[in-house]
Amino acid sequence: MEDKKCNEVKDKKQEVIDGYTIKYHANGKTVWSKGKMSEGKPDGYWEWYRADGKIKRSGYFEKGDPVGEWVTYDSKGDEYKTTNRG
Repeated sequence: MEDKKCNEVKDKKQEVIDGYTIKYHANGKTVWSKGKMSEGKPDGYWEWYRADGKIKRSGYFEKGDPVGEWVTYDSKGDEYKTTNRG
C-alpha cells in the first residue's frame, strides 16, 4: 500500500487573546489577521498582515459586512490605496 500526500488546504491556526481572534499564516508563526468576532462574524476593526509581518490591509466590519474606509498597504507597509465601503 502506498502513501499518498494530500494537497488539502489546512485551516489557519487561530486563537483568541483579549477578545481578539488572531489567525496565523501557514507557517503557524506570523499573524495573518487580527480582529474581534461577534456572533461568528467579524465585527469592528480588523487588520491583515503579510508573512513578513508588515500590514497588508485594514478596515472595519459591522456584523460581518465591510463598512467605512479600508486601507491597502504596499509591501513596505506604507499606505497604497484607500477604498470607501459605504
